[in-house]
Amino acid sequence: MHEKPIAQQLFNEQLISNESLQKVNSFYDARPFSLHTHLQTFLYLGVTLLATGLGILIYKNIDSIGHIALVSIIGLLCASCFTYCYLKKAAFSWQKTEAPNAWFDYILLLGALLLVTFTGYLQFEFKLFGEQWGLATFIPCIILFFAAYYFDHLGLLSMAIVLLGSWAGIAVAPLDLLKRNDFNSDRFIFTGIALGIFLAVVSYLTYTKNLKHHFYFTYLNFALHISFVAALCGLFWLDMEWLWGIIIALLFTAGYKYAFAQKSFYVLLFSMLYSYIALSYLVIEIGDDLVKDISLAYLLLIYFILSAIMLIKYLRQFKKELQTL
Repeated sequence: MHEKPIAQQLFNEQLISNESLQKVNSFYDARPFSLHTHLQTFLYLGVTLLATGLGILIYKNIDSIGHIALVSIIGLLCASCFTYCYLKKAAFSWQKTEAPNAWFDYILLLGALLLVTFTGYLQFEFKLFGEQWGLATFIPCIILFFAAYYFDHLGLLSMAIVLLGSWAGIAVAPLDLLKRNDFNSDRFIFTGIALGIFLAVVSYLTYTKNLKHHFYFTYLNFALHISFVAALCGLFWLDMEWLWGIIIALLFTAGYKYAFAQKSFYVLLFSMLYSYIALSYLVIEIGDDLVKDISLAYLLLIYFILSAIMLIKYLRQFKKELQTL
């Protein structure tokens, strides 16, 4: 809860005076902002830029330094990061654990980025896994999932989920399909739907079983976007538009119920935006079949204006309701 809505509720129940309400609101309006979030953002950005800089350095000096030397340096740096984190970590717990110091999370993130670079380098340059390109993604994916739970790190969990999605895409497609960049095929779309359902189930189990409870929304976030994007791709590029419309409607219903149950404006916002895109696409398709002259453009213009106004109005109303709870 936020302090200002609490004060407003107390005033509405006549438990505090209007003067006290104004003092509370003035205090929270005038209080200084915290630097913690801004410093954390810059530190994460710094780690990412450092890893990117190492990649650029490798690319520009590959001939003078040599592959063996470079891969050895990356491997040693990666091992050093994970060794430091292993020595400094708190005792493992299925509940949330705090980082032992301010640098722990960033060193761990750097180690994870170096691990992905290391395995990718070995596969690309030395063909460590032969033609099994998926292993170059699957192995660091498993390691990062383990590290995310072992060290209690949301950043590593997000990286592991991204790698899982990459591996799933590679696993269902032959190499020549990847080279043609044919990512609108049915196998990719159905894989996206399956991955979204899998992540949603993991999110539910994480929440109900209270195993790293704070991880559940990360799983849910990826499940939300992956499922909706895959369903929209199916609607745009595959047959049976009615089927994909039903799938999107089911996804919207699930997101809508979750948003009200958990008071999540974020989930409601994206559920409605994705569903609005699908609805607008169907309206355009149906309108194009029924109306063939210039009047279609005017009807669509009216539709987009009215529907956008209604959507924004509803979202604003929902956000106001959340602020009063």
